[in-house]
Amino acid sequence: KKALLLCKDAFIAAAGFSMIINLLMLTPTIYMLQLYDRVLSSRSESTLLMLTLIVIAIYATQGALEWVRSQVLVRVSAKLETLLNTRLYRLSYKRALYSGGQQASSQPLDDLTSLRQFLTGNGLFAFFDAPWLPFYIAVMFLFHPFFGWVAVSSALLLMALAIANEKMTHQDLAEANRLSINGRMQVNSNLKNAEVIESMGMLDNLQQRWLKSSYQVLALQAKSSSRAGLFAGLSKTLRMLLQSLVLGLGAYLAIKQEITPGLMIAGSILLGRALAPIDMLIGSWKGFVLARTQYARLNLLLEQIPADTEKMSLPAPKGQLQVEQVVITPPGSRTPVIKGASFAINAGDSVGIIGPSGAGKSSLVRALLGIWPAANGKIRLDGADIFTWDRMHLGPFIGYLPQDIELFEGSVSENIARFGELNAERVVTAAQMAGVHEMILQLPDGYDSVIGTNGNNLSGGQRQRIALARALYGQPCLVALDEPNSNLDDQGELALAMALQQLKAQHSTVIVVSHRPAILNQLDKLLVLNNGQIAAYGPRNEVLAQLQQANTPAKQEKTQMNPVIPKTSIKA
Repeated sequence: KKALLLCKDAFIAAAGFSMIINLLMLTPTIYMLQLYDRVLSSRSESTLLMLTLIVIAIYATQGALEWVRSQVLVRVSAKLETLLNTRLYRLSYKRALYSGGQQASSQPLDDLTSLRQFLTGNGLFAFFDAPWLPFYIAVMFLFHPFFGWVAVSSALLLMALAIANEKMTHQDLAEANRLSINGRMQVNSNLKNAEVIESMGMLDNLQQRWLKSSYQVLALQAKSSSRAGLFAGLSKTLRMLLQSLVLGLGAYLAIKQEITPGLMIAGSILLGRALAPIDMLIGSWKGFVLARTQYARLNLLLEQIPADTEKMSLPAPKGQLQVEQVVITPPGSRTPVIKGASFAINAGDSVGIIGPSGAGKSSLVRALLGIWPAANGKIRLDGADIFTWDRMHLGPFIGYLPQDIELFEGSVSENIARFGELNAERVVTAAQMAGVHEMILQLPDGYDSVIGTNGNNLSGGQRQRIALARALYGQPCLVALDEPNSNLDDQGELALAMALQQLKAQHSTVIVVSHRPAILNQLDKLLVLNNGQIAAYGPRNEVLAQLQQANTPAKQEKTQMNPVIPKTSIKA
């Protein structure tokens, strides 16, 4: 709404041009009137010539004004997209972030593009022209009261058709649009998991599921389009019929000598012009319904997810974390996975988070980095709530290697540099620190090698090591590695161990989630999670001793009933 208000002057200008255009629309009516009542009776060729020249000039002016009006709407639509596209890009990103990726979609940006296209189409011109219907009706009354009342009746009849068209098609079109959006999201999800689908022969089943939704969309669209086509046909037929009836009425009044033959023709032409916007509205109603739905959807999203407020920059963080009675609930869920956790990590500490699957390790890491909001409690970085930091300012001080590796389309160097300003020295330093420099040099174009979408042209180990270099870029003060060695071979494991030593040497705070025992030897402390709660936290050797003691034969039965940590981790 605010963006539209900023475009108010342009819409007013378009309305002003519409006023002049609709006044000039009287030209054919007046021209016909003058030909019948003045030229034919006087047989004056000079009068005919001058009237024709005037009409040509008026039509040229009208055409120019139509072009100017269209250009105004083209520019206002471009301005509207410029005002909103950045905001909607960030909104789409936040929507995906807060839903855990379940609502990852570019639909808001698609809606904005479609709305912009509607603003430049003929459908919107009908909305500018329709308010001039009373003016045409008033002129019809000046011709003859019978003409005026026929015009009023005709307008009411076509308006009734327009309202009926809205009632009969709106709900089906809205439901078809909703199902179509869900279907596209489903297809995108399937395409991302094509290997799984192919390997286990799931294509037919998923295709049938998609087809069922697709057929529903087709049925609803066919139903609404059929009804809209019926109303459009009725509207056009009625308009032509009413024009002919007015012509007949004019002939009757001319016979009775109540009007001239010129008014007989002019009345029919003017009625057709008066009813044209309503007829166009009915014909373009489907586009209007879609645009209205898109507008409502965008407005709702913009209200639900407010714009980021500008935050004061804080001093560069050192990496000290304080967790105070934190409860973490994944986006879209009501069940907490971390329940009242409290602990502190000093700047420069290296902490391993271990525990059975589903204990909440990855969820805790996401919350520590400010990716997921805490449902309760506080997570503080250098004393400040992690969510009060400006993310663009904080980002360079954070290194994150997620469990699911995502690389982006671009060169290797751009991915490592996080698509910021390319500093070759820092890129190479990060790659060497991650032990991936030599591997990158073996690629066809070295650091300039282009990574395909999602890094599909690289192996799992290559993606993980490049992503590790990205996490280490710029010597961040806080580094979180979630299963960093899940795809690494022995050489990769050695490179990871050396990277951890270098991080410790530069006093970075390091958090590592891992099920592999070898990497735990590189860490200072261990935090054990069990069922969303902290079972143990402290120096590595002390925690391992506690776990070993908890699994002695005397407590074997109790441990089996309530296991603390997998045996592979206990043996570490």
